[in-house]
Amino acid sequence: MKKVYLALIGLIISTAGFSVSVIVLEGNYQGKNIYVQNPFSASGVGFCVQEVKVNGKVTTDEIGSSAFEIDLKALHLNIGDKVEVKITHKDGCKPKVLNPEVLKPKSTFEIQTIGVDKDLILKWSTKNESGKLTYIVEQFRWNKWVKVGEVDGKGTAEPNSYSFKIVPHSGKNTFRVKQIDYSGQPRISKSCDYSASLPEITFSPAKPTKDITFLAGSTPTETMFEVYDQYGNIVKRGFASSVDVSNLPKGSYYLLYDNKMGDFSKK
Repeated sequence: MKKVYLALIGLIISTAGFSVSVIVLEGNYQGKNIYVQNPFSASGVGFCVQEVKVNGKVTTDEIGSSAFEIDLKALHLNIGDKVEVKITHKDGCKPKVLNPEVLKPKSTFEIQTIGVDKDLILKWSTKNESGKLTYIVEQFRWNKWVKVGEVDGKGTAEPNSYSFKIVPHSGKNTFRVKQIDYSGQPRISKSCDYSASLPEITFSPAKPTKDITFLAGSTPTETMFEVYDQYGNIVKRGFASSVDVSNLPKGSYYLLYDNKMGDFSKK
């Protein structure tokens, strides 16, 4: 009876030994290695991490210590290559990845050319991208930079070309592109100018009850617009030839349109 009891205990311990968890990191290779803090296992025997795989292959990193390095450089990866890291560890303990951000794309692009062509296409070329990040296209109007669109970045180091259809306002237009990576800090291109031979836009009436219409001469004309209340809160925005203000409370409002700023009183 005693032998059977000992055998059962041994089975339970052995089974518990196979209870593991996995930490998964995914991203792109940015030229840096990963550092892991590796505590002792919950039993106090051995360290927490049992195995490390990168892109499905077990690494030869020395994981039997309180801290170790996952040597991505030794895997001969190219900048921007996809990376999946799986860290298998025992239950009851948890290793800590000290720098997970190294797999997140970083904005490193360098603008080679940027400009607007005769077909109203903003074109820009870049080099030295190191990760796929979205390009945000901005236009300077109303004394601020306004987002007008997005273009997916290619994220490769070789020269890349991009294009975006713009909608100019009257007079001088200024455009730029930017990316925002994990740091939260934008990387901004130089700007480019484009002069549009378009009629100036006005709006009517100044004291609306239902609609405001944007006019080029006497012709209703579409334009980008923003409406703010007297406290500076934006209440409407869009691109149209008219704005429905019937649902706005009575009062004073600021109207940004074309490349101008005005105001109106809702009756």
